Amino acid sequence: MDTSPRRTRSARLLPPAVAAAVAAVVALAASACTSSSPGTSAATSTRAASGVPGALPSASASAPPSDGGDQLQNDYQRVVKAVLPSVVEIETPSGLGSGIVYDDQGDIVTNAHVVGSATTFKVTLANSEKALAATLVGSYPQSDLAVIRLRTPPAGLRPATFGDSTKVQVGEIVLAMGNPLGLSSSVTQGIVSAVGRTVSEPSSGSGPGATIPNMVQTSAAINPGNSGGALADLAGRVIGINTLAAVDQDLGGGAAPGIGFAIPSSAVTLIADQLIKSGRVTNSGRAALGVTVRTVLGGPSGFQPVGAAVVAVSHGGPAAKAGIRAGDIITSLGGTTIDSADTLTQVLAAKSPGDRVKVGYTRDGGAYTAEVTLGTLGSS
Repeated sequence: MDTSPRRTRSARLLPPAVAAAVAAVVALAASACTSSSPGTSAATSTRAASGVPGALPSASASAPPSDGGDQLQNDYQRVVKAVLPSVVEIETPSGLGSGIVYDDQGDIVTNAHVVGSATTFKVTLANSEKALAATLVGSYPQSDLAVIRLRTPPAGLRPATFGDSTKVQVGEIVLAMGNPLGLSSSVTQGIVSAVGRTVSEPSSGSGPGATIPNMVQTSAAINPGNSGGALADLAGRVIGINTLAAVDQDLGGGAAPGIGFAIPSSAVTLIADQLIKSGRVTNSGRAALGVTVRTVLGGPSGFQPVGAAVVAVSHGGPAAKAGIRAGDIITSLGGTTIDSADTLTQVLAAKSPGDRVKVGYTRDGGAYTAEVTLGTLGSS
C-alpha cells in the first residue's frame, strides 16, 4: 500500500480561497509586470526561462510548433470547450471552491471540505456572472465528496461526462479546471503522475481528515479554490475531482510543485449517485472493521504510538462477530503493524469489503488473533 505523501512531504487540503485574496494576488501580479526595478526584471526572466505557462516569450523564442504541436493545441482547446462549461464556482460563508455539473436536474458534485458545514450556497456557472442559489443534497466526509443542487436549474445546463478512472494510465495528458484563488474558469495542464495513491488529508477543527484510496496523482497545478473542480483527459472525460496539493514541510510548508491529487471518477459517481437518490451513502465500496478507535501511546518513552485502542464496536459488525470488543488494542491487520488510529484507517483504505484478514490485538496483557471478514464503510 502506498501512503504517499510521506511525513516530510504531507498532502494538505486546499481550503476554498477567500475572495478578498484575489484582489491582492492580481494586484501583485500587475505591479510586477509594470515595475522597472531590477528585482522585477529578474523575476520575469526566471518565469520565462522556467517555461511557466503564460510567461512572456523571449527574443530568441523557438520556431512555431509543428503540425503535431498544432494538433495537441487543438486537442487542448477542444477539451476546454467540452468540459469547462460544466465547471462551476461555489461560494460558501467561508470562501470559494469549485464543483462539476453532474446532471441536468441541477445536481453539482464537489468536495465535502468545500461545503463544510454549510447547507446553502451561491453557484456561478462558467458561462454566466449571475449567482444561483443552491442547497445541500448530502455530504460524505469519509470520501471528501458532497452534492449540492441548484434551486432553479437554468435551461442549457452542461453535465460533465465522467470517464472510467480504473482505465487511467500514467503519462496521460490531463487538464485541471476550476477557480483557483477565485480566478474563475482557470485551466492548467499536466500528466497523470501515478494512480492508486492512498492519501490522508490533514485533520480539521471539525474532526479527522479523510483517508482516500486510489487517488490520481497529477502534475497539473492545483491551487486553493480548485478543490471540487474537474481533472479531464484529452477525450473530454472527467477522470477525477481535484482535491489536494502536496506541501513540503522541509520548505516551511511551501507548495511542492507538480504534486496534486484527485478523487477518481469511479468513486465520485458511486458516492454521488447514492447521495442524489437518498441523501446518504450505504455502499461506499470501501472496507470497514466496524470499530471506533483511538491511538494508544506507550513504548520506552511513554509517548510512542503503539496501537489502536477499540473505544466502541458496531453491534453485529465484522469486529463484533470475530469477538473483538471495547478495550482491546489492535496491533496488526492483514500482516501490517498497526501503531495508531491513522495507520488502521490507511490499511483499511487499501482493502475491499469481503476481504478476510487476520487482526492481531491485545487484551489484559495477552496477545490474540482473530480472522475477520471486512464489511462496508457506510454513512456513519
